Amino acid sequence: MPRSPSTPRSSAYLSALSQEIEKKLQRALASRSQRPNLLQELFADIALEVDERARDIIRTREEDAISPAEDGIHGPLCFFDVLADYYVQEPDSGQPILDLIVTLWSQSFACHIFTLLFHKWLFEVQLDNSEVLLRYSSALVQGATNVFWIDIQTNTRRFQSLFHYLLEEVALEPTRLNKIPMQAQRDLYLLLSRFIIFYNSVDKLESFLKHFPVFPNAFLVGGPADFFIIELADQLQKLKVEPVLLHYLSHIKALQGLELRMTTSTRLKTCLYSFTSPGGPMYPTRAVRHAAWNALDFLFPVGQYPRHLISLFFRLLYPCWEKLKRPKEY
Repeated sequence: MPRSPSTPRSSAYLSALSQEIEKKLQRALASRSQRPNLLQELFADIALEVDERARDIIRTREEDAISPAEDGIHGPLCFFDVLADYYVQEPDSGQPILDLIVTLWSQSFACHIFTLLFHKWLFEVQLDNSEVLLRYSSALVQGATNVFWIDIQTNTRRFQSLFHYLLEEVALEPTRLNKIPMQAQRDLYLLLSRFIIFYNSVDKLESFLKHFPVFPNAFLVGGPADFFIIELADQLQKLKVEPVLLHYLSHIKALQGLELRMTTSTRLKTCLYSFTSPGGPMYPTRAVRHAAWNALDFLFPVGQYPRHLISLFFRLLYPCWEKLKRPKEY
C-alpha cells in the first residue's frame, strides 16, 4: 500500500537516517576486520521497531489514519518499512547506499540489508540491464529467505510486512511480478510457499496457486499444488522450534481438498508420519506428535485406524528392540 507524500520534517529525518546508513556502509567497506560486525549492526538497526518519537516525525500530516503496517496487521512498524517507502519516493537518496551494498555484495548481511531497504524499489523503478535485474532479484530472494528464517528461529514476525508485500503486492500482482526474470519469479514463489503458513496467509492460498508460474519440469512434478506441497514438506523437515512446528501442523489442515499427484500426497503423508513417533530422526515432543497425528488423520482419513494400530505395535516393541541392541557383556 503506497504511503502519502512525506512532509519536509519527515523527509529531513529519513534523509538523515540514510546518511547514517551510508556512513556505516563506508566504514564497513574501509575496515575489513570490522566489516562483518558493522554489517550485522546495520541490519539490526534497520530491523528495529520505530519508537514513538520517530513515529510522530515520520507520520505525515496528509495521513488521516495509521497505515496497516503501523496498526499491527502486518507486524510492527520497523525502520526498514519506512525507508523502503522513502527510497521509492526518493530513489536518488538510496542510490549511494545501493552502490555500497553492491560493492559489499559477497559479505554476510549484505543481501539482508538490500532486501529490507530496496524490496519495494526493485518493483517500482525501471531497470533496463537484464543482468543487473537478475542479480538484484536473486539477492532479494536470498535476503528474504535469510530474514524469514530469523523470524522462524526466534518465533517472531518482525519481517511479516516484507512477506505480505512480496505475496500480495508482487506475487499476486502480475504487473510487478513480471518486472523480474522468470527464474526469479519461480524462486520467489517457492520461497513464499515455505512461509505462507508461518505468516498466517493461508487464506490467500487459492489465489496464490492460481498465479503460480509455469515450471519447466511441471510434467514430472505436477501442478502448482504439487510444487507448493513439496516445498512445504521440505520446510517441515527443517523446523526445530516447537511452537513454530505446532503452528504449521495446526494450520496445515487448510490444505484439505488440494488435488495432488500420488507421489506428492505420499510425500506429505510420510513427512507428517515422521513426526508421530518418538525418537529419531525428528525427535518430536509429545505435543508435536499429537498435532502431527491430528493433521495426518484430518488430511488422510482413509487408513487412520490401521496407522494407529501399527504405530502402537511398534511402540510396544520398542523397549525389546532397545534391549536387543545393547552389546552383550561377558
